[in-house]
Amino acid sequence: MLIVFPLGLLATSVIFDILYLITDRTGFQIAAAYAIAAGVIGGLFAALFGAIDWRAIPAGTRAKRVGAVHGLGNVVVVLLFAVSWLLRLGADNWEPSAGALILSFVGVILALFTAWLGGELVERLGIGVSANAAVDAPSSLSH
Repeated sequence: MLIVFPLGLLATSVIFDILYLITDRTGFQIAAAYAIAAGVIGGLFAALFGAIDWRAIPAGTRAKRVGAVHGLGNVVVVLLFAVSWLLRLGADNWEPSAGALILSFVGVILALFTAWLGGELVERLGIGVSANAAVDAPSSLSH
C-alpha cells in the first residue's frame, strides 16, 4: 500500500496538469502541486521500506538487479516530480512552467516502467510474497 498512494498521487498530478492546460481553469494547477507534494513525501517514505526489502534479496540474482533498477528509477521519478514542484513554488497560483510540465510528464512515463519492474519483482520473481521466491526467473517478456 505504500506504493499505491505515491504513484496514484503523482499520476493524478499529471492529470490535473492536463486538465489545466485544456481548460485554463485555476484550481487544477494548485491541485497538481498539492498532489505532487504528497506524492513525493509518500515516495520517500516508500523508498525507505523498498531499500529494506531490497537488502533482503540474495546477492547476484536477477531479482537483486531488477530491484536495483526499480529502486533507482523510482528515486529519479521522485526527483523529477520534486524539481517540478520547486519550479511551481514561486509562480502565481502554482502556475506550471513548460519545464515543470516536462519534468512531470517524463516522471510519469518513467514511473510506468518502474511500476512494471515492481510488478516483475512481486508477480514473476515472488519477492516479498513467497518463501520460495524464484529470484532468477526469466523476464515476463521472454515468453
